[in-house]
Amino acid sequence: MDTITHPSSPSGTPPDISVSNVNLSLGAGAARVHILKDISLRVRRGEAIGLIGPSGSGKSTLLMVMAGLERPDSGEVVVSGTAFNGLSEDALARFRGRHVGIVFQSFHLIPTMTALENVAVPLELAGRADATQRAAIELEAVGLGARLHHYPTQLSGGEQQRVALARALAPDPAILVADEPTGNLDEATGHQIVDLLFSKHAERGMTLLLVTHDTSLAQRCDRVIRLRSGRIETADERNWVETA
Repeated sequence: MDTITHPSSPSGTPPDISVSNVNLSLGAGAARVHILKDISLRVRRGEAIGLIGPSGSGKSTLLMVMAGLERPDSGEVVVSGTAFNGLSEDALARFRGRHVGIVFQSFHLIPTMTALENVAVPLELAGRADATQRAAIELEAVGLGARLHHYPTQLSGGEQQRVALARALAPDPAILVADEPTGNLDEATGHQIVDLLFSKHAERGMTLLLVTHDTSLAQRCDRVIRLRSGRIETADERNWVETA
């Protein structure tokens, strides 16, 4: 597996995520749209990044590129010292399974599986012998110890998102990405999920990448990056920033 070295941040910590001159277009022919335009970004280990911008600005696409769910047309993505460009789809999937936890707006739970089974799935795929026990611990940690054997249709939206968060956290990833995690929730429930998300980030020292339309939510991150029309428009420099 190829690795490359990047300059360290001022604190001496190498970037956990390095995106260099990334371009990405989607669609074909006349319908092809240039989504990301010469994006360069560095994220240090343990940092919480808020990605904001209007609809169509490219923030969710950039998140998917950094998570290894989308491949750019050009440029380079390096996560935890591993260059994505040289990985096959299978190798990239294995890397995500070990290092990246993902929380989506729409939960993406398997309806025919209980909460416990949904959380255990990625652990079983990784060959963990303690998958069920670990899944139970993670569900307890997000306040669902009494709901292990309930199916998604028996859970509220907030409970389903807690299951999705437990599933993302179960493999103990170094990086947690969340794409509009409160988008399908009411305000009160959304605040509970956000509090839980940030508490887990702090407890585990994970790198957090958060896409949101909510500026007040983004401001809870260490750094806020605004995208517009596929480019980084502004970057909050409260902490180390290296963008182009």
